Amino acid sequence: MTNNYKPFYLLLFILALLVSFVGITTDFFTDDPGLYASISKNMLYKHDMLQLFTYNRDWLDKPHFPFWAAMVSFKLFGVSVWAYRLPALLFFLLTALYTYLFARRFYAKEIALTAVLIFMTAQHILLSNLDVRAEPYLMALLIGSIYHIARYNDKPVFKHLLLAALLTACAIMTKGVFVIVAIYGSLLGQLIYQKKFLQIFYGKWLLLYLLTFVFTLPEFYALYIQFDLHPEKIVFDRHNVSGIRWFLWDSQFGRFVNNGPIKQKASGDPFFFIHTMLWAFLPWCLLFYYAVYKSLKNIWQKVKLPEYYTLSGGLLLLVLFSLSRFQLPFYTNILFPLFAIITAPYCFKQLSRAGEYYRKIVLLIFAVLLPVIIIVIHIYLKPVSNLPFVIDCLLFGLMAALIIIKVKAHAYRVFMLTCCAVLFANFYLNTVLFPTIASYNGQVSAGKYVNRPEFDDAHIYSLRMANNIFQFYSNKPVDFIFPEDFNAFKPTGKAIFFVSQPTLDYLTNTHADFEIVKTFTDYPQENILPAFINNATRHKVLAKVYLISK
Repeated sequence: MTNNYKPFYLLLFILALLVSFVGITTDFFTDDPGLYASISKNMLYKHDMLQLFTYNRDWLDKPHFPFWAAMVSFKLFGVSVWAYRLPALLFFLLTALYTYLFARRFYAKEIALTAVLIFMTAQHILLSNLDVRAEPYLMALLIGSIYHIARYNDKPVFKHLLLAALLTACAIMTKGVFVIVAIYGSLLGQLIYQKKFLQIFYGKWLLLYLLTFVFTLPEFYALYIQFDLHPEKIVFDRHNVSGIRWFLWDSQFGRFVNNGPIKQKASGDPFFFIHTMLWAFLPWCLLFYYAVYKSLKNIWQKVKLPEYYTLSGGLLLLVLFSLSRFQLPFYTNILFPLFAIITAPYCFKQLSRAGEYYRKIVLLIFAVLLPVIIIVIHIYLKPVSNLPFVIDCLLFGLMAALIIIKVKAHAYRVFMLTCCAVLFANFYLNTVLFPTIASYNGQVSAGKYVNRPEFDDAHIYSLRMANNIFQFYSNKPVDFIFPEDFNAFKPTGKAIFFVSQPTLDYLTNTHADFEIVKTFTDYPQENILPAFINNATRHKVLAKVYLISK
């Protein structure tokens, strides 16, 4: 990279940060962030870091680390959507730092910076920075663990041993023990290609495993306190549920074969993540496939690669995900730092004539298509204000013009324009489309409404477990009752119930006695339907939610 191009990299980094942080105050519009934020809020209000509750019921699904992070943020800054997203965004920045440190360890500075930009502009990364689940935490912990393991492999320094064990333990306490497939798989692949496979049983690595286990003990203790110590509790509709067994087995192997207590409706598709990557790792997905092909070909032809950590850990976990029968699109996010490092060398290196054409075409497709899609969406969406769209056009239009005028090297120009296009698209999504969707979320409106003074003495209930956004926005604790128990339920004092349209229809059909307190317009989908985007047909996909009393 010439010094003339460094300012453009810096500007793209700044714009990527802007796009990631610009939606931090946007209301929730999907259920999972509402659930995770509610659990973290409950930890704060109950003054209990060890036990997880939703609707005042024991909750056993995910480990504790993301909830601890959100709870600390709530403690420092108060309970809000931006305080929930803030620690995840800080871990996103930590991921970018570790991506750079790892890539710089084995590649030129240009490739390291390129890898960071690829990671920061991957489509599902930008989405997950707004729709926060556990993945932003896990990305940083995974690439950080691999980086310190690589440093420890080169030279057994205690600092890298300690940090590798700590970050690996935190990764396990974020998503479960399966993450060691990528972390230790990366080490295993590197040792195999170094012809040092047996070293994995050496004392220095056994010490790493032991320290990782020690740092994971808080998770075991928390699960023991809440579940194993209380076999009388009913979890998954049965007694004697061991939280530790669930953590080590059911949540891992049970999800792999999709026969655990928590199931996905559809069975696994071995090609699910291959085609999911086409949009999740957009706009770099097709170039990534080419990079993997060339890397595997080099291995087959015994051409030495700079490192084998990223290829071994990333592809091994991707294969495991593909073989699993429990598959969700955001699973691959945690591998994107590794995939970015694999892809980065192929953004600028000299390729064959066919390779050059392939790279140019697969990047320019997205560089042109993404802005066109956003313009079409804006025409049909007809948002309340055009100002964010105007700012978007001016900001990224100016950036694109500067790139076209000043960047003479064709490969650099195409790469930067592609970055610019995906950032243009996601600035619009974060400032216009997603806030528009959130404005039609009846759970947000109902949750804020029930915080009014006239409901201070009311007990709040939900008749559906998936009303987690309402649970978060309600300042008062929300309990749960089943719709079929509503008729027989006798509240003590004033009670307010949040119900969706299907639940209200059920209560009406069963001749339940209730009174509607307030009605709210609601967009009940998490998928963005074309009919919603089109302002003229939006009313067709809207529904109602209600606050009722009895």
